[in-house]
Amino acid sequence: MTMAAEKAEPGYNVPLDLLYTKNHEWVRVEDGTIVVGITDFAQNQLGDITYVELPEEGDAFGKEKVFGTVDSLKTVAELFAPVGGEVLEVNSDLPNNAELVNEDPYNKGWMVKLELDDEKQLEELLPAAEYLKMISKLAKKK
Repeated sequence: MTMAAEKAEPGYNVPLDLLYTKNHEWVRVEDGTIVVGITDFAQNQLGDITYVELPEEGDAFGKEKVFGTVDSLKTVAELFAPVGGEVLEVNSDLPNNAELVNEDPYNKGWMVKLELDDEKQLEELLPAAEYLKMISKLAKKK
């Protein structure tokens, strides 16, 4: 369960206990495992998500490499690995319930759990305050 969250203009949910990428993925560190999903901002921009394509358990990805796609009524968006690592678990609920990403992106809508290659990669991710600034600027441009 995520902790307190900040609201960015115009009201996107940004949990303070997560790390973020400029590509709108979030990262939660749980007992040495990295949980990855897309942010509330990302799912809102995509609109109704109809399908999520995820990797297989055991697949390995380098940082910022494509690890899957999200299909929505508007577009198909690639998912980029926020850190390098091996896939330990895939959210098996998503293929038949892609709408979970829209409904609960930070909990039930998580995508993969990774075994982290290098902890230093976490230092390159954005804390919530920086991500909030970034999406606030993006929201104002619209």
